[in-house]
Amino acid sequence: MFEALQAMAEPTRFTILQLVRKSEMSAGEIAGNFKGLTRPAVSQHIGVLKKAGLLVERRAGTSRIYRIRPQGFAGLKILLEDFWDPRLEKLKAAAEKEEKRRKS
Repeated sequence: MFEALQAMAEPTRFTILQLVRKSEMSAGEIAGNFKGLTRPAVSQHIGVLKKAGLLVERRAGTSRIYRIRPQGFAGLKILLEDFWDPRLEKLKAAAEKEEKRRKS
């Protein structure tokens, strides 16, 4: 869980996750989105994300295709939900109620 959090905290890796979130992409397509980075550097970032369990790779001929691995985010979801306790829910509800009152 902490490895995944550390992996996605780096801005380039977070951007890679955003890129492949909607659809699979080849390593070349991913690298094409980073003008200041070499392909080997992008590949290293992809490797960190794979090792953290956030990306999965499949081969299509000579290409490597990447997509999000939803199971890799399960531990992060639990961790974040632990911070969202009932007091925060009450604060959210109070803020929403106040916003409705101001609009009417």
